[in-house]
Amino acid sequence: MRSIRDIRLFENIPILVRAALNVPVENGKVVNDYRLRRALPTIRFLAERGAKVVLISHLGEQGTETLAPVALSLGKLIPGVSFFPETIGKESRSAIRNLAPGTILVLENLRRNKGEHMNDPSFAKELSSLADIFVQDSFDTCHRAHASIIGVPKLLPSYAGFLLEEEMKELSEALAPKRPALAIIGGAKFRTKEAVLTTLLETYDHVFVGGALANDFLKALGQEVGKSLVSGADEKVIKKLLAHPKIVLPVDWLVIPARLAGAMNARLEAHIASAGQVQPSEIILDHGPGTITLLSDLAQKAKTILWNGPLGNYEHGFIDATDAFARAVASSHAYSVVGGGDTVASIEGLGLLPRFSFVSTGGGAMLDFLAKGTLPGIEALN
Repeated sequence: MRSIRDIRLFENIPILVRAALNVPVENGKVVNDYRLRRALPTIRFLAERGAKVVLISHLGEQGTETLAPVALSLGKLIPGVSFFPETIGKESRSAIRNLAPGTILVLENLRRNKGEHMNDPSFAKELSSLADIFVQDSFDTCHRAHASIIGVPKLLPSYAGFLLEEEMKELSEALAPKRPALAIIGGAKFRTKEAVLTTLLETYDHVFVGGALANDFLKALGQEVGKSLVSGADEKVIKKLLAHPKIVLPVDWLVIPARLAGAMNARLEAHIASAGQVQPSEIILDHGPGTITLLSDLAQKAKTILWNGPLGNYEHGFIDATDAFARAVASSHAYSVVGGGDTVASIEGLGLLPRFSFVSTGGGAMLDFLAKGTLPGIEALN
């Protein structure tokens, strides 16, 4: 796989960069520029060598969001940034031709065109007509079989950006951890976690299953989970994982009455429940202090910690266990690798980012890479 260090000619050359610009935007303003900061080394490297840097990215899931505020935020981090409200077409090509060497143009949200998600060859061809060289630097989307991920590399000389290279290096090392090694997989959706759990059980000493994901495991054990979120996973598959001696589960939970789900005063009636104490009318929303003590003890003994996914219902404010474990990892002496949007949000909100060894920009991409050792977007570059 070729690196951008291998590009021979930069001056006045239009270079199409698939960048990780999918950042949170509220009321027309970027509220967290972490991914933009991680994208800077590749963008700066190309711009400083006189390339016409053309950035493409998606934003959000609906396909209606605009990258205009993202371009504005990026322009505060690096000079020479402009925005064009189209992605493909004659006007976009004209705007690129008129770029001065060393400047940066952000094109509109890729997902405004259905051809992106469908990996439409004609859309990939339109994208490739915008530049002479393609650089893949969006690790967070490399698990997607989209036009800008696997279509464009078939049509242009293609290279890996610095962020993609760093992600591959760090996550590959995480697959051969120094031991004792602790892995924590949280969040929900068992189907997206099964493969990585199977892989990690081969190389890690303890694999903790947390968040809503743990509810499937508790249910398979015959424990009451009340009205809690479960993904309906095949119990035979889960029981096979449960038979593995390295699997670790929560020992207590923060629960509330199901009738208060979403209510402002839900926390007032929240209480801690140990195994066998969750009632059919309750919902599990976070882990309890006993689980945090368990995890903290494992973290202090570990030489490697891998973490993906929150431990509680993070989106609805049940963040105590996630934040407490973030502090425990930050205070450990382990080599720590972490990923997933909510997990990273917790760490950054606590001001702990510098105390983690590596923070991945990928959530699902991180899990898929750990499970398979590669991704469609990486294979497209090989």
